[in-house]
Amino acid sequence: MSVKEEQYNRRRLRSSYITTLVSITMVLFMLGLLGLLVMQADKLSRHVKENISLSVIIKENVKESSILEFQKKLDISPYVRYTEYIPREKAAEDLKEQLGEDFISFLGYNPLLPSIDVHLKSTYANNDSIGKIEQSILQEEDVKEVFYQKSLVDLVNANTRKLSYLLTGFSVLLLFIAIALINNTIRLSVYAKRFLLRTMQLVGATQGFIRKPFVTRGIIQGLIGGVIANILLTLVLFWAQGQIPELNALHDLRLFLSLLALVILTGVILTWISTYLAVRKYLKIRTDELYY
Repeated sequence: MSVKEEQYNRRRLRSSYITTLVSITMVLFMLGLLGLLVMQADKLSRHVKENISLSVIIKENVKESSILEFQKKLDISPYVRYTEYIPREKAAEDLKEQLGEDFISFLGYNPLLPSIDVHLKSTYANNDSIGKIEQSILQEEDVKEVFYQKSLVDLVNANTRKLSYLLTGFSVLLLFIAIALINNTIRLSVYAKRFLLRTMQLVGATQGFIRKPFVTRGIIQGLIGGVIANILLTLVLFWAQGQIPELNALHDLRLFLSLLALVILTGVILTWISTYLAVRKYLKIRTDELYY
């Protein structure tokens, strides 16, 4: 073989390796981006649900010590995320700001009652659970009524379910596409070396010996592709948080690190399986089929 032919083959192999690596990286990046979107959507859904609150209106002339004791009782309930006690004076100030006028001076007295805002955990933010919680709270002697927006609760839960179904379906579809793309990319890469595989067979190399360097290279490509995809995902997340500061409140470092690990693991597993199957296929076909 001449020097020029050897250089040409090296360039072709290097180009094939880079093309395969870029393809794997982009597929893993898209999978990771979708995972990031699902993760942020789930956090947003929980954040919205946990902002749904019940206003527990306290009866007139109930001592503040009794109200605070009742608040502590609510705080230890399994469905409560946190509570906020609103004295009647603070309630009057808040309403005055909303109305833009001093209604107390007009009426001559403060008609508002003290209340406790109960913020629920996301798993309890549905009308069935809230209905049971409402009945439980109304049994308390000092409670006059419990107020919450039923239509808002229904709307939030309906929209989060639709979003969940949409993202789940899209995730499954993209996963199948990713598997097909990576598999085809690996098969094309192995196809280009099919004559080398047959040559190694003819000189007596075992299938395990032939398969090992190809599988190892495939795993390394999946690992490198996963790392590069993770770098791109991190840059995208930082950019998005810079553009939308509210996303910082939804960021969960533990979940994000788990996503990065999953991207790398997915890259390694898919390239390993695809390379193994592709090499096994070309080790079993007849010599005349290598030309098709």
